[in-house]
Amino acid sequence: MAPARRTASPWVLMYHSVAEFTDPAEDPYGITVTPGTLEAQLQWLRSRGLRGVSVGELLRAHAAGRGAGLVGLTFDDGYTDYLTRALPLLRRHDCTSTLFVLPGRLGVDNAWDPLGPRKSLLTAEGIREVAAAGQEIGSHGLLHQDLTAAADDILQQELRGSRELIRELTGTLPEGFCYPYGHLDERVVTATRAAGYGYACAIDPGRLAGPHALPRTHVSQADGAGRLRIKQLRHRMRELRRAVHR
Repeated sequence: MAPARRTASPWVLMYHSVAEFTDPAEDPYGITVTPGTLEAQLQWLRSRGLRGVSVGELLRAHAAGRGAGLVGLTFDDGYTDYLTRALPLLRRHDCTSTLFVLPGRLGVDNAWDPLGPRKSLLTAEGIREVAAAGQEIGSHGLLHQDLTAAADDILQQELRGSRELIRELTGTLPEGFCYPYGHLDERVVTATRAAGYGYACAIDPGRLAGPHALPRTHVSQADGAGRLRIKQLRHRMRELRRAVHR
């Protein structure tokens, strides 16, 4: 019998904040796109016959053989500007997305980024509003900690505790998790699966790639049509290499 063919990971884009800025010093980590840039990127996807959807929807579609033409859209950290800036554009282009939130940091800011700038995080009511708008809410842990350096009890709080808090906020247990900083190892991936998550997003998980370590493509303010096309091709080549080496 021929060996089972590995299914390639679908293309998933990684965003964070959507806000106006003019000076690169205002975005030292390269995590912010302006509303105009996000709209142009969504238009590029549509021009290529692609529609952005939440990761949960994307994975269900792929499992049913209906994934062609879909790309995952994720927004990490749960910034307030997702509600005010990103959501109206997603609606305009008939897209959905997954917003990964930090229920242990409701209504405060991104204190884990030492270089700033400070960006406000959604309140409980803001998260409920996003969920009511038909967007998927996933967990980013409680406090945005590197889970690979966390003791076992802290790891469980970050995974299971955040999941339960999100259920209290939205009435639904989140299906997806996102590793803070993209940091993961076998222990963390195993614990994430055991905590009941159906999938988890990483950045470049290497040999751990799979449903609980989905690779994603970082999207920045500099990514116009040409760069997006290159990133799309790089994703395809990465998946081909993974298939060959398995």
